[in-house]
Amino acid sequence: MRWKRRSGRATQPWRLSARTLITCSISTIIGFSAICASVMIDLRRGEEVRARQALDNMAAGIGADISRNIELYDLSLRAVAGNMLLPEISGVSKTVRQLILFDRASTARNFGNVQVFDASGRLTIDSSTLDPVPEDRSDAEFFQVHRDRPDAGLYVGRPANHQGQYAVTLSRRISTADGRFAGVVAGSIRLSYFRDLFARLTLGPGDSLTVFRRDGTLIVSAPFDADAIGRNLARAPAVTRALTEPSGWSSSYGALDDLPRLLVWRNGTEPLVVVASKSWESVYAVWRNEAAQIGAMMLALSVFVLAATQVAAREIQLRAKVEARLERLATTDPLTGLKNRRKFDQTIETEWRRAQRTAAPIGLLMIDADHFKRYNDTHGHQAGDQVLVGIAVCISDSVRRAGDCAARYGGEEFAVLLPGSSETAALAVAETIRTKVAIWAGDAGNASISIGVASVTPSRDSDWTSLLNAADKALYMAKAAGRNRCVAVAVPKPAEAAALAA
Repeated sequence: MRWKRRSGRATQPWRLSARTLITCSISTIIGFSAICASVMIDLRRGEEVRARQALDNMAAGIGADISRNIELYDLSLRAVAGNMLLPEISGVSKTVRQLILFDRASTARNFGNVQVFDASGRLTIDSSTLDPVPEDRSDAEFFQVHRDRPDAGLYVGRPANHQGQYAVTLSRRISTADGRFAGVVAGSIRLSYFRDLFARLTLGPGDSLTVFRRDGTLIVSAPFDADAIGRNLARAPAVTRALTEPSGWSSSYGALDDLPRLLVWRNGTEPLVVVASKSWESVYAVWRNEAAQIGAMMLALSVFVLAATQVAAREIQLRAKVEARLERLATTDPLTGLKNRRKFDQTIETEWRRAQRTAAPIGLLMIDADHFKRYNDTHGHQAGDQVLVGIAVCISDSVRRAGDCAARYGGEEFAVLLPGSSETAALAVAETIRTKVAIWAGDAGNASISIGVASVTPSRDSDWTSLLNAADKALYMAKAAGRNRCVAVAVPKPAEAAALAA
Protein backbone atom coordinates (compact mmCIF):
# COMPACT_ATOMS: atom_id res chain seq x y z
CA MET A 1 0.00 0.00 0.00
CA ARG A 2 2.80 2.36 0.90
CA TRP A 3 4.57 2.05 -2.41
CA LYS A 4 1.27 2.56 -4.29
CA ARG A 5 0.71 5.83 -2.50
CA ARG A 6 4.19 7.02 -3.36
CA SER A 7 3.70 5.83 -6.91
CA GLY A 8 0.51 7.92 -7.05
CA ARG A 9 2.42 11.01 -5.98
CA ALA A 10 5.08 10.37 -8.59
CA THR A 11 2.57 10.11 -11.44
CA GLN A 12 0.38 13.00 -10.26
CA PRO A 13 2.14 15.68 -12.35
CA TRP A 14 1.56 13.62 -15.45
CA ARG A 15 -2.13 13.20 -14.65
CA LEU A 16 -2.31 16.93 -14.14
CA SER A 17 -0.69 17.41 -17.53
CA ALA A 18 -3.36 15.23 -19.13
CA ARG A 19 -6.05 17.19 -17.33
CA THR A 20 -4.41 20.43 -18.40
CA LEU A 21 -4.47 19.26 -22.01
CA ILE A 22 -8.17 18.40 -21.74
CA THR A 23 -8.88 21.69 -19.98
CA CYS A 24 -7.02 23.65 -22.65
CA SER A 25 -8.87 21.82 -25.41
CA ILE A 26 -12.24 22.43 -23.79
CA SER A 27 -11.30 26.08 -23.16
CA THR A 28 -10.26 26.41 -26.80
CA ILE A 29 -13.54 24.89 -27.97
CA ILE A 30 -15.48 27.20 -25.67
CA GLY A 31 -13.44 30.16 -26.90
CA PHE A 32 -14.02 29.37 -30.57
CA SER A 33 -17.69 28.67 -29.83
CA ALA A 34 -17.97 32.05 -28.13
CA ILE A 35 -16.33 33.71 -31.14
CA CYS A 36 -18.66 31.89 -33.52
CA ALA A 37 -21.64 32.80 -31.35
CA SER A 38 -20.53 36.44 -31.39
CA VAL A 39 -20.15 36.33 -35.18
CA MET A 40 -23.55 34.70 -35.53
CA ILE A 41 -25.11 37.32 -33.29
CA ASP A 42 -23.53 40.04 -35.44
CA LEU A 43 -24.82 38.32 -38.58
CA ARG A 44 -28.26 38.10 -36.99
CA ARG A 45 -28.17 41.81 -36.21
CA GLY A 46 -26.98 42.44 -39.75
CA GLU A 47 -29.99 40.56 -41.11
CA GLU A 48 -32.24 42.73 -38.96
CA VAL A 49 -30.56 45.92 -40.19
CA ARG A 50 -30.75 44.83 -43.84
CA ALA A 51 -34.39 43.84 -43.44
CA ARG A 52 -35.22 47.21 -41.86
CA GLN A 53 -33.38 49.06 -44.62
CA ALA A 54 -35.15 47.06 -47.33
CA LEU A 55 -38.56 47.62 -45.72
CA ASP A 56 -37.78 51.29 -45.17
CA ASN A 57 -36.84 51.73 -48.82
CA MET A 58 -39.98 49.88 -49.87
CA ALA A 59 -42.23 51.94 -47.61
CA ALA A 60 -40.50 55.17 -48.63
CA GLY A 61 -40.84 54.41 -52.35
CA ILE A 62 -44.49 53.39 -52.15
CA GLY A 63 -45.32 56.23 -49.80
CA ALA A 64 -43.66 58.82 -52.07
CA ASP A 65 -45.61 57.59 -55.11
CA ILE A 66 -48.91 57.63 -53.22
CA SER A 67 -48.24 61.07 -51.74
CA ARG A 68 -47.26 62.49 -55.10
CA ASN A 69 -50.40 61.21 -56.83
CA ILE A 70 -52.66 62.32 -53.99
CA GLU A 71 -51.04 65.74 -54.09
CA LEU A 72 -51.62 66.00 -57.86
CA TYR A 73 -55.21 64.89 -57.48
CA ASP A 74 -55.67 67.32 -54.61
CA LEU A 75 -54.45 70.15 -56.84
CA SER A 76 -57.22 69.27 -59.26
CA LEU A 77 -59.79 69.29 -56.45
CA ARG A 78 -58.48 72.63 -55.21
CA ALA A 79 -58.71 74.10 -58.70
CA VAL A 80 -62.30 72.92 -59.10
CA ALA A 81 -63.25 74.25 -55.65
CA GLY A 82 -61.66 77.60 -56.43
CA ASN A 83 -63.18 77.94 -59.89
CA MET A 84 -66.67 77.15 -58.57
CA LEU A 85 -66.56 80.50 -56.77
CA LEU A 86 -65.94 82.50 -59.97
CA PRO A 87 -68.96 84.78 -60.65
CA GLU A 88 -68.99 84.05 -64.36
CA ILE A 89 -69.02 80.27 -63.97
CA SER A 90 -72.78 80.17 -63.81
CA GLY A 91 -73.18 82.17 -67.06
CA VAL A 92 -71.11 80.06 -69.40
CA SER A 93 -72.15 77.02 -71.34
CA LYS A 94 -71.71 73.53 -69.95
CA THR A 95 -68.89 72.82 -72.38
CA VAL A 96 -66.93 75.91 -71.42
CA ARG A 97 -67.67 75.23 -67.76
CA GLN A 98 -66.19 71.74 -68.10
CA LEU A 99 -63.06 73.20 -69.66
CA ILE A 100 -62.71 75.81 -66.91
CA LEU A 101 -63.29 73.42 -64.04
CA PHE A 102 -61.58 70.28 -65.23
CA ASP A 103 -58.74 71.38 -67.46
CA ARG A 104 -56.27 70.40 -64.68
CA ALA A 105 -58.19 67.39 -63.42
CA SER A 106 -56.26 64.14 -63.37
CA THR A 107 -57.37 61.68 -66.01
CA ALA A 108 -55.27 58.61 -65.16
CA ARG A 109 -57.11 55.31 -65.57
CA ASN A 110 -57.06 54.53 -61.84
CA PHE A 111 -58.53 57.89 -60.87
CA GLY A 112 -62.29 58.38 -60.86
CA ASN A 113 -64.23 61.31 -62.28
CA VAL A 114 -64.42 64.55 -60.30
CA GLN A 115 -67.90 65.50 -59.07
CA VAL A 116 -69.32 68.67 -57.56
CA PHE A 117 -72.13 68.53 -55.00
CA ASP A 118 -74.11 71.55 -53.90
CA ALA A 119 -74.78 72.53 -50.28
CA SER A 120 -77.71 70.10 -50.08
CA GLY A 121 -75.69 67.12 -51.33
CA ARG A 122 -77.10 66.93 -54.86
CA LEU A 123 -74.74 66.19 -57.76
CA THR A 124 -74.51 69.23 -60.00
CA ILE A 125 -71.40 68.75 -62.11
CA ASP A 126 -69.50 65.62 -63.24
CA SER A 127 -66.20 65.72 -65.14
CA SER A 128 -67.16 62.64 -67.14
CA THR A 129 -70.38 64.03 -68.65
CA LEU A 130 -72.18 67.26 -69.39
CA ASP A 131 -75.48 65.90 -68.08
CA PRO A 132 -74.85 63.89 -64.94
CA VAL A 133 -77.45 61.50 -63.59
CA PRO A 134 -79.14 62.99 -60.51
CA GLU A 135 -77.57 61.76 -57.34
CA ASP A 136 -77.97 62.70 -53.68
CA ARG A 137 -74.90 62.13 -51.46
CA SER A 138 -76.04 64.14 -48.46
CA ASP A 139 -75.77 61.02 -46.34
CA ALA A 140 -72.20 60.26 -47.45
CA GLU A 141 -69.49 60.49 -44.84
CA PHE A 142 -67.29 62.85 -46.80
CA PHE A 143 -70.19 65.27 -47.38
CA GLN A 144 -71.15 65.39 -43.70
CA VAL A 145 -67.52 65.89 -42.63
CA HIS A 146 -67.05 68.92 -44.87
CA ARG A 147 -70.46 70.31 -43.98
CA ASP A 148 -69.74 70.12 -40.25
CA ARG A 149 -65.97 70.85 -40.23
CA PRO A 150 -64.76 73.87 -42.17
CA ASP A 151 -61.13 72.94 -41.39
CA ALA A 152 -61.32 69.35 -42.67
CA GLY A 153 -59.06 70.10 -45.65
CA LEU A 154 -58.42 67.15 -47.93
CA TYR A 155 -60.56 64.31 -46.62
CA VAL A 156 -59.79 60.71 -47.46
CA GLY A 157 -62.87 58.56 -47.15
CA ARG A 158 -63.20 54.92 -46.23
CA PRO A 159 -62.69 52.39 -49.04
CA ALA A 160 -66.05 51.39 -50.48
CA ASN A 161 -67.48 49.53 -53.41
CA HIS A 162 -68.76 52.26 -55.71
CA GLN A 163 -70.15 51.49 -59.13
CA GLY A 164 -68.67 47.95 -59.06
CA GLN A 165 -65.15 48.93 -58.01
CA TYR A 166 -63.45 49.51 -54.69
CA ALA A 167 -62.28 53.09 -54.39
CA VAL A 168 -61.22 55.71 -51.87
CA THR A 169 -62.96 59.06 -52.02
CA LEU A 170 -60.87 62.28 -51.91
CA SER A 171 -62.83 65.44 -51.26
CA ARG A 172 -62.53 69.12 -50.43
CA ARG A 173 -65.01 71.66 -49.08
CA ILE A 174 -66.29 74.53 -51.26
CA SER A 175 -66.62 77.60 -49.10
CA THR A 176 -67.89 81.04 -50.03
CA ALA A 177 -65.84 84.17 -49.40
CA ASP A 178 -67.55 84.61 -46.03
CA GLY A 179 -66.84 80.97 -45.06
CA ARG A 180 -70.31 79.56 -45.65
CA PHE A 181 -70.62 75.99 -46.83
CA ALA A 182 -71.29 75.90 -50.57
CA GLY A 183 -70.80 72.23 -51.39
CA VAL A 184 -68.15 69.58 -51.90
CA VAL A 185 -65.86 68.62 -54.74
CA ALA A 186 -65.00 64.93 -54.66
CA GLY A 187 -63.00 62.42 -56.64
CA SER A 188 -61.79 58.91 -56.09
CA ILE A 189 -58.73 56.69 -56.37
CA ARG A 190 -59.51 53.12 -57.29
CA LEU A 191 -57.84 50.41 -55.24
CA SER A 192 -56.54 49.03 -58.51
CA TYR A 193 -54.04 51.91 -58.39
CA PHE A 194 -52.53 50.52 -55.19
CA ARG A 195 -52.57 46.98 -56.55
CA ASP A 196 -50.78 48.09 -59.74
CA LEU A 197 -48.29 49.98 -57.60
CA PHE A 198 -47.61 46.94 -55.42
CA ALA A 199 -47.29 44.75 -58.52
CA ARG A 200 -44.09 46.61 -59.44
CA LEU A 201 -42.45 45.13 -56.35
CA THR A 202 -41.26 41.60 -55.83
CA LEU A 203 -42.47 40.63 -52.39
CA GLY A 204 -40.67 37.75 -50.77
CA PRO A 205 -42.16 35.12 -48.48
CA GLY A 206 -43.50 36.78 -45.36
CA ASP A 207 -43.41 40.30 -46.89
CA SER A 208 -46.43 42.54 -46.57
CA LEU A 209 -47.45 46.07 -47.56
CA THR A 210 -50.42 47.84 -46.00
CA VAL A 211 -51.90 51.29 -46.58
CA PHE A 212 -53.88 52.83 -43.71
CA ARG A 213 -56.10 55.83 -43.42
CA ARG A 214 -55.25 58.27 -40.62
CA ASP A 215 -57.85 56.70 -38.31
CA GLY A 216 -56.36 53.21 -38.74
CA THR A 217 -58.75 51.99 -41.43
CA LEU A 218 -57.06 49.55 -43.78
CA ILE A 219 -57.25 50.74 -47.37
CA VAL A 220 -55.46 47.92 -49.14
CA SER A 221 -52.82 45.33 -48.43
CA ALA A 222 -50.39 43.13 -50.32
CA PRO A 223 -50.83 40.20 -50.52
CA PHE A 224 -54.36 41.32 -51.39
CA ASP A 225 -57.08 40.45 -48.89
CA ALA A 226 -60.52 41.64 -49.88
CA ASP A 227 -61.98 40.77 -46.48
CA ALA A 228 -59.51 43.09 -44.74
CA ILE A 229 -60.48 46.19 -46.73
CA GLY A 230 -62.18 48.75 -44.52
CA ARG A 231 -61.22 47.09 -41.19
CA ASN A 232 -60.14 49.48 -38.49
CA LEU A 233 -56.90 48.28 -36.88
CA ALA A 234 -56.11 51.38 -34.83
CA ARG A 235 -55.99 49.34 -31.61
CA ALA A 236 -53.08 47.24 -32.83
CA PRO A 237 -49.93 48.54 -31.04
CA ALA A 238 -47.82 48.76 -34.20
CA VAL A 239 -50.62 50.56 -36.11
CA THR A 240 -51.05 52.99 -33.22
CA ARG A 241 -47.35 53.88 -33.37
CA ALA A 242 -47.42 54.17 -37.15
CA LEU A 243 -50.29 56.66 -36.91
CA THR A 244 -48.61 58.78 -34.23
CA GLU A 245 -44.94 58.79 -35.34
CA PRO A 246 -43.73 60.21 -38.69
CA SER A 247 -41.53 57.19 -39.32
CA GLY A 248 -40.02 54.29 -37.40
CA TRP A 249 -40.04 50.55 -36.87
CA SER A 250 -41.22 48.06 -34.32
CA SER A 251 -41.42 44.35 -33.64
CA SER A 252 -44.97 43.22 -33.12
CA TYR A 253 -47.53 40.64 -34.10
CA GLY A 254 -49.20 41.21 -37.46
CA ALA A 255 -52.66 42.71 -37.18
CA LEU A 256 -53.97 40.39 -39.92
CA ASP A 257 -52.02 37.13 -39.59
CA ASP A 258 -50.93 37.30 -35.91
CA LEU A 259 -47.33 36.39 -36.85
CA PRO A 260 -44.27 37.99 -35.22
CA ARG A 261 -43.27 40.69 -37.65
CA LEU A 262 -40.80 43.49 -38.25
CA LEU A 263 -42.80 46.57 -39.23
CA VAL A 264 -41.48 49.79 -40.80
CA TRP A 265 -43.61 52.80 -41.65
CA ARG A 266 -43.19 56.06 -43.51
CA ASN A 267 -45.28 59.17 -44.13
CA GLY A 268 -46.94 58.97 -40.73
CA THR A 269 -48.12 62.57 -41.14
CA GLU A 270 -49.65 62.10 -44.63
CA PRO A 271 -53.32 61.29 -45.30
CA LEU A 272 -52.36 57.70 -46.04
CA VAL A 273 -49.74 55.79 -44.06
CA VAL A 274 -47.68 53.01 -45.64
CA VAL A 275 -46.53 50.14 -43.42
CA ALA A 276 -44.09 47.56 -44.79
CA SER A 277 -43.57 44.41 -42.77
CA LYS A 278 -41.71 41.13 -42.90
CA SER A 279 -42.15 38.09 -40.72
CA TRP A 280 -39.23 37.38 -38.42
CA GLU A 281 -39.26 33.83 -39.74
CA SER A 282 -38.35 35.07 -43.22
CA VAL A 283 -35.92 37.70 -41.83
CA TYR A 284 -33.86 34.97 -40.17
CA ALA A 285 -34.38 32.25 -42.79
CA VAL A 286 -30.97 32.68 -44.46
CA TRP A 287 -29.28 33.32 -41.12
CA ARG A 288 -30.72 30.12 -39.67
CA ASN A 289 -29.31 28.09 -42.55
CA GLU A 290 -25.88 29.66 -42.08
CA ALA A 291 -26.07 29.19 -38.32
CA ALA A 292 -27.02 25.53 -38.77
CA GLN A 293 -24.11 24.94 -41.15
CA ILE A 294 -21.59 26.73 -38.93
CA GLY A 295 -23.00 25.02 -35.85
CA ALA A 296 -22.68 21.61 -37.53
CA MET A 297 -19.08 22.35 -38.51
CA MET A 298 -18.27 23.59 -35.01
CA LEU A 299 -19.85 20.49 -33.51
CA ALA A 300 -17.87 18.20 -35.82
CA LEU A 301 -14.68 20.13 -35.07
CA SER A 302 -15.37 20.00 -31.33
CA VAL A 303 -15.97 16.26 -31.46
CA PHE A 304 -12.76 15.79 -33.43
CA VAL A 305 -10.74 17.97 -31.03
CA LEU A 306 -12.18 16.21 -27.98
CA ALA A 307 -11.51 12.80 -29.48
CA ALA A 308 -7.96 13.78 -30.41
CA THR A 309 -7.48 15.28 -26.95
CA GLN A 310 -8.74 12.11 -25.31
CA VAL A 311 -6.33 10.02 -27.36
CA ALA A 312 -3.46 12.39 -26.56
CA ALA A 313 -4.40 12.44 -22.85
CA ARG A 314 -4.50 8.66 -22.81
CA GLU A 315 -1.07 8.54 -24.39
CA ILE A 316 0.21 11.01 -21.81
CA GLN A 317 -1.19 8.90 -19.00
CA LEU A 318 0.32 5.72 -20.45
CA ARG A 319 3.64 7.50 -20.82
CA ALA A 320 3.30 8.79 -17.28
CA LYS A 321 2.74 5.27 -16.02
CA VAL A 322 5.76 4.00 -17.92
CA GLU A 323 7.91 6.86 -16.69
CA ALA A 324 6.62 6.38 -13.15
CA ARG A 325 7.53 2.71 -13.40
CA LEU A 326 10.96 3.61 -14.69
CA GLU A 327 11.25 6.18 -11.90
CA ARG A 328 10.37 3.52 -9.36
CA LEU A 329 12.91 1.15 -10.87
CA ALA A 330 15.54 3.90 -10.87
CA THR A 331 14.85 4.94 -7.27
CA THR A 332 13.90 1.63 -5.64
CA ASP A 333 16.25 -0.95 -4.20
CA PRO A 334 15.46 -4.17 -6.07
CA LEU A 335 16.08 -6.46 -3.09
CA THR A 336 14.24 -4.70 -0.26
CA GLY A 337 11.72 -2.59 -2.16
CA LEU A 338 12.81 0.52 -0.22
CA LYS A 339 14.10 3.71 -1.83
CA ASN A 340 17.71 3.56 -2.91
CA ARG A 341 20.59 5.87 -1.93
CA ARG A 342 20.00 8.19 -4.92
CA LYS A 343 16.36 8.79 -4.06
CA PHE A 344 17.23 9.25 -0.39
CA ASP A 345 19.75 11.98 -1.21
CA GLN A 346 17.15 13.81 -3.36
CA THR A 347 14.51 13.51 -0.65
CA ILE A 348 16.68 14.72 2.24
CA GLU A 349 17.76 17.72 0.13
CA THR A 350 14.14 18.66 -0.57
CA GLU A 351 12.90 18.08 2.98
CA TRP A 352 15.84 19.97 4.49
CA ARG A 353 14.98 23.08 2.46
CA ARG A 354 11.33 22.76 3.39
CA ALA A 355 12.26 22.46 7.08
CA GLN A 356 14.43 25.56 6.76
CA ARG A 357 11.50 27.53 5.31
CA THR A 358 8.96 26.33 7.86
CA ALA A 359 11.33 26.12 10.87
CA ALA A 360 10.14 22.55 11.50
CA PRO A 361 12.26 19.73 12.97
CA ILE A 362 13.52 16.88 10.84
CA GLY A 363 14.61 13.50 12.20
CA LEU A 364 16.93 10.85 10.78
CA LEU A 365 17.50 7.18 11.70
CA MET A 366 20.63 5.36 10.57
CA ILE A 367 20.04 1.59 10.88
CA ASP A 368 22.64 -1.16 10.59
CA ALA A 369 22.21 -4.97 10.80
CA ASP A 370 24.33 -6.34 13.63
CA HIS A 371 27.05 -8.91 12.75
CA PHE A 372 25.72 -9.08 9.20
CA LYS A 373 28.99 -9.99 7.53
CA ARG A 374 29.55 -12.90 9.91
CA TYR A 375 25.98 -14.09 9.39
CA ASN A 376 26.33 -13.76 5.66
CA ASP A 377 29.60 -15.73 5.61
CA THR A 378 28.13 -18.43 7.89
CA HIS A 379 24.70 -18.93 6.29
CA GLY A 380 25.32 -17.72 2.75
CA HIS A 381 24.26 -14.77 0.65
CA GLN A 382 20.68 -15.92 0.16
CA ALA A 383 20.13 -16.16 3.91
CA GLY A 384 21.74 -12.76 4.31
CA ASP A 385 19.40 -11.31 1.67
CA GLN A 386 16.42 -12.74 3.56
CA VAL A 387 17.58 -10.94 6.70
CA LEU A 388 17.84 -7.64 4.80
CA VAL A 389 14.35 -8.14 3.35
CA GLY A 390 12.95 -8.91 6.79
CA ILE A 391 14.53 -5.77 8.28
CA ALA A 392 13.15 -3.71 5.35
CA VAL A 393 9.63 -5.08 5.97
CA CYS A 394 9.86 -4.14 9.65
CA ILE A 395 11.03 -0.64 8.71
CA SER A 396 8.25 -0.18 6.14
CA ASP A 397 5.65 -1.43 8.60
CA SER A 398 6.81 1.12 11.20
CA VAL A 399 7.16 4.15 8.90
CA ARG A 400 3.70 5.00 7.53
CA ARG A 401 3.49 8.79 7.13
CA ALA A 402 3.29 10.13 3.61
CA GLY A 403 6.32 12.41 3.96
CA ASP A 404 8.63 9.79 5.53
CA CYS A 405 11.33 8.17 3.43
CA ALA A 406 12.83 4.75 4.20
CA ALA A 407 15.82 3.76 2.07
CA ARG A 408 18.52 1.16 1.79
CA TYR A 409 21.57 3.33 2.31
CA GLY A 410 24.11 0.70 1.29
CA GLY A 411 24.93 -2.93 2.03
CA GLU A 412 23.32 -3.82 5.36
CA GLU A 413 22.72 -0.17 6.28
CA PHE A 414 19.34 1.60 6.13
CA ALA A 415 18.21 5.22 6.59
CA VAL A 416 14.82 6.60 7.60
CA LEU A 417 14.03 10.29 7.12
CA LEU A 418 11.27 11.63 9.38
CA PRO A 419 10.26 15.22 8.43
CA GLY A 420 8.57 17.09 11.28
CA SER A 421 9.78 14.65 13.95
CA SER A 422 11.55 15.76 17.13
CA GLU A 423 14.27 13.66 18.76
CA THR A 424 11.72 12.05 21.07
CA ALA A 425 9.39 11.14 18.21
CA ALA A 426 12.27 9.87 16.09
CA LEU A 427 13.59 7.78 18.98
CA ALA A 428 10.13 6.25 19.45
CA VAL A 429 9.99 5.24 15.78
CA ALA A 430 13.50 3.77 16.06
CA GLU A 431 12.54 1.72 19.09
CA THR A 432 9.47 0.44 17.27
CA ILE A 433 11.57 -0.72 14.34
CA ARG A 434 14.14 -2.37 16.63
CA THR A 435 11.41 -4.20 18.54
CA LYS A 436 9.71 -5.46 15.39
CA VAL A 437 13.02 -6.76 14.06
CA ALA A 438 13.65 -8.54 17.36
CA ILE A 439 10.19 -10.11 17.28
CA TRP A 440 10.62 -11.11 13.66
CA ALA A 441 14.04 -12.70 14.40
CA GLY A 442 12.44 -14.86 17.12
CA ASP A 443 14.07 -16.77 19.92
CA ALA A 444 16.98 -17.77 17.72
CA GLY A 445 18.13 -14.20 17.79
CA ASN A 446 19.79 -14.55 14.42
CA ALA A 447 19.17 -10.87 13.53
CA SER A 448 19.22 -7.58 15.34
CA ILE A 449 19.80 -3.96 14.45
CA SER A 450 21.47 -0.91 15.91
CA ILE A 451 19.94 2.50 15.30
CA GLY A 452 21.45 5.97 15.49
CA VAL A 453 18.94 8.78 16.01
CA ALA A 454 19.33 12.51 15.41
CA SER A 455 16.87 15.39 15.02
CA VAL A 456 17.34 19.10 14.41
CA THR A 457 15.46 22.22 13.36
CA PRO A 458 17.60 23.51 10.46
CA SER A 459 18.91 27.05 10.53
CA ARG A 460 19.42 29.20 7.44
CA ASP A 461 23.17 28.54 7.23
CA SER A 462 23.08 24.82 8.14
CA ASP A 463 23.52 21.82 5.88
CA TRP A 464 21.81 18.44 5.99
CA THR A 465 25.15 16.65 6.16
CA SER A 466 25.34 17.73 9.81
CA LEU A 467 22.18 15.72 10.50
CA LEU A 468 23.58 12.74 8.60
CA ASN A 469 26.88 12.89 10.45
CA ALA A 470 25.15 13.11 13.83
CA ALA A 471 22.90 10.10 13.09
CA ASP A 472 25.90 8.15 11.83
CA LYS A 473 27.81 9.03 14.99
CA ALA A 474 24.88 7.85 17.10
CA LEU A 475 24.86 4.57 15.15
CA TYR A 476 28.51 3.89 16.01
CA MET A 477 27.77 4.71 19.63
CA ALA A 478 24.97 2.14 19.63
CA LYS A 479 27.26 -0.49 18.20
CA ALA A 480 29.99 0.39 20.71
CA ALA A 481 27.47 0.07 23.55
CA GLY A 482 26.72 -3.55 22.68
CA ARG A 483 24.46 -3.36 19.58
CA ASN A 484 20.70 -4.11 19.39
CA ARG A 485 19.83 -0.74 20.80
CA CYS A 486 18.86 2.84 19.83
CA VAL A 487 21.06 5.82 20.67
CA ALA A 488 20.24 9.47 20.06
CA VAL A 489 22.70 12.36 19.87
CA ALA A 490 22.25 16.09 19.47
CA VAL A 491 23.16 17.73 16.19
CA PRO A 492 25.88 20.38 16.74
CA LYS A 493 25.11 23.92 15.65
CA PRO A 494 27.01 25.26 12.62
CA ALA A 495 29.43 27.22 14.83
CA GLU A 496 30.11 24.19 17.00
CA ALA A 497 30.61 21.97 13.95
CA ALA A 498 33.10 24.43 12.52
CA ALA A 499 35.04 24.52 15.82
CA LEU A 500 35.17 20.72 15.97
CA ALA A 501 36.37 20.56 12.38
CA ALA A 502 39.14 23.08 13.20
